[in-house]
Parts: sequence; structure tokens; C-alpha cells
Amino acid sequence: MHPELPYIAFLAAFLVLVPLPWHWRAGNVATVSIVAWLFVVNVIYGVDAIIWHGNVAIVVPVWCDITTKIMIGANIALPAACMCVCIHLEQVASVRRVRTMVSDKRRRQIFEAVICFLVPMLWMGLHYTVQGHRFDIIEDYGCRPNTYVSIPSIFLIWVPPLIFSAVTFVYAAVAFMHFFRRRITFAKHLENSRAGLTTSRYLRLMAMSIVEMIISAAATSTTLWFTTLTLRPWTNWADVHWNFSRVDVYFTAFTPRFVLVYYYIAWLILPISSLIFFLFFAFGQDALQEYGALVTWMCRRVLKRGHRDIEKSGSFAPLPSARSVEGVVLSPLSPLPSYESIISQSQPPTPVKGKTDEKAFHEDDGMAAFPSDSAAARLSCSDDICSYYSSLRPHILEYPSTDYHTAHIPRRTADIV
Repeated sequence: MHPELPYIAFLAAFLVLVPLPWHWRAGNVATVSIVAWLFVVNVIYGVDAIIWHGNVAIVVPVWCDITTKIMIGANIALPAACMCVCIHLEQVASVRRVRTMVSDKRRRQIFEAVICFLVPMLWMGLHYTVQGHRFDIIEDYGCRPNTYVSIPSIFLIWVPPLIFSAVTFVYAAVAFMHFFRRRITFAKHLENSRAGLTTSRYLRLMAMSIVEMIISAAATSTTLWFTTLTLRPWTNWADVHWNFSRVDVYFTAFTPRFVLVYYYIAWLILPISSLIFFLFFAFGQDALQEYGALVTWMCRRVLKRGHRDIEKSGSFAPLPSARSVEGVVLSPLSPLPSYESIISQSQPPTPVKGKTDEKAFHEDDGMAAFPSDSAAARLSCSDDICSYYSSLRPHILEYPSTDYHTAHIPRRTADIV
């Protein structure tokens, strides 16, 4: 009894959808196909775990007919998609093409769509040639495709995913070699290629493909070894498909312990693959930008809140590099203060009245400039007020007032006093 199976499956199905938006906008057919296949199979696992929890009743045979074929297609679609990712990464990193044109991208998308969707569909149809009967039902796990274990089934069902895995490793090694040779100028090379990749995204795609291929190759090899324990000879078509409409059921109470362990580990492979895909892409710079955009959209459309409301609430607000101007904190979301607001919030020291030397001031870029060192020495005001307004000028120049003409510096110290 494994009551945790549906929770794991549906959680994995949700997590794999998180990185989908930016892969969709980037037009990465291979990564979108990985998301699609993982999501569909995880949903199938979750539904099966709910329906056949503690029983082997044949309740929805049509569902099993469809889902078992999808499982067969997923077994080859995921290795094929990872192979397409590594092929694209190798082409981008090489010097065979200086830039990726629109026509090149379209041809690549068509090629990846054929490999990631059309080829698995053809494999679903070819599985019928080595399908001994309709399907199997395993208690707690649900429907599983049946394969007449023989030499033809080995070459048709289990060898092709291993071939895709081997090709993936070859292209990944070549792509990494290109990266190692141009590691100093690699970021500039990716920018010039117009492939929509950064160094971080490039390395994450490569690492994800390699890890997924290691898991896929290990799982396929283990399944191949396990199934060959009951290898049978291929006699003829009629013998292989005899009594094809039957459904075999397997109770956990009558199943050997090591077989149950194998079922559980094999079931966990796709949820673990979904978690790995999520971890590689859910915490990158692209993901953080998507999260920020989603929060902003929800605050504007759902909660009907603006930027100021978000900032006041303190939740989901950006962390600006705030600056202080004589006690006034400036942030990117706040309006720029005027000269009058700065003067009103700041208390200057009491000046000493004296004579005014108008020649000590001069015009500079349309604003009254502050006195130079020699002119400041001739002023009859106190040193405190001169240093006060002299220190205030750089902030006013950096944050000009919205009312330019009224925010100038007074021309006479008498006006200031």
C-alpha cells in the first residue's frame, strides 16, 4: 500500500509546468515537449494511483488502452527530446554558423517537433507488433503496457532509447568541448549567434540533458535486464497475439518482494525527472523575472492594487537602492522631491546677517551656481550656511525638480535669510 503515490504524481505534474512560459516564448520545441510528456505521464500516474488504490478492478478499460500507449511513447520521447537539446547546444557553440537566422530556427523547430512528437507516435503504433495482450493492471499502480518479451521487442522497445541516450552523450561532450575552448569569449559568442541563450542558460540546459539521460539510460538498462529474465521465443504473429483482449492483473499480496521494489523504483523515475527539470529552471534569472511579473499582474488585475499599494504593504515590492537627501529617502517608485520640499524638511543653521557680494555668484547651465572658494571667503555670511547650501547642490543637480524654474537657488543671501 502506497497512499503517497497520487500526491507525488500531481505535485510533480505541477512543478514541471512552472518553467513552461519562458520555454514556450523562446520557441524551444524540445524543452516544451519534455514538459508536455512529463506532465501527461505524471497526471496518468496520479489518476491510476487513485483509481486502483488497493484493487485491480477493470473499471475503465478505454482509459488504460490510451494511457498505456502514451507511456510507450514517453519512453522514447524523453530521450529524443534531450538529444535534440544537446544537438542544438552543439550547433550554437560551434563556429559552423556565425548567426542563427529565422529560417534556421524554423527548420530546427520542425525537426524537433518530428523527433519529439511524430516519432513517439509511430512507436506507439509499432508497439502493437510485440504486444502480447491488451494491458496489465498492477494493484496500487494501475494500468501498464504489456510487451511480449522476445528478441524483436528488445530491439524495438528498449534499444532505441539507449541509442538516443548515447547520441545525447556524444553531442553533450562536443558541446562542452566547444564551451571549454571558448570559455573566455563564450558569452559574446552566444550573443552574436542570436540564439536567445546566455551562458547560464546554456550550461543549465546541458546539465539537465545529461542528468536526464543518465537517469533514462539507467532505468532502461534495468528494465531491459529485468524483463530478459522471462525471455520467450518469437514463434509467429498468431501465437504472440493469441487471446489478445485479455487483461492480466497482479495483486501485491502474491507478488515477490523484489518485484514490488522494482515497480516502486520504476514508478518514481518520472516524478524524479520532473523534479530535476524544475530545479534546473525554476530558480534562474528567467524564472525570477516571471515570478515578479506574475505577482505584479495579480496585484493589478486580481487584487486591484497599484504600485504604491504594493510598496506600502511591503510584500512583493522590489528592494530599491534608497538614497537619503538630508533626511528625505528617495526610491525609484517615489516622485522626485522639489527644492522647496527639501528646504521645508530640513532646518538650516541660523545664518549671520551680513553684506551680500553679488559678484560672488555666477550663472551655470541656467541655474545660479554656488560661490567658489575665493568668493565664499568674501561672503559675510557664516560658514555653516555656506557649507549647508554647498553640500545641498549636488543632490539638487542629481534629482532636478519637476518645477525647474521655481527650484533654482536664490541669488541673494538676503533671500535665503
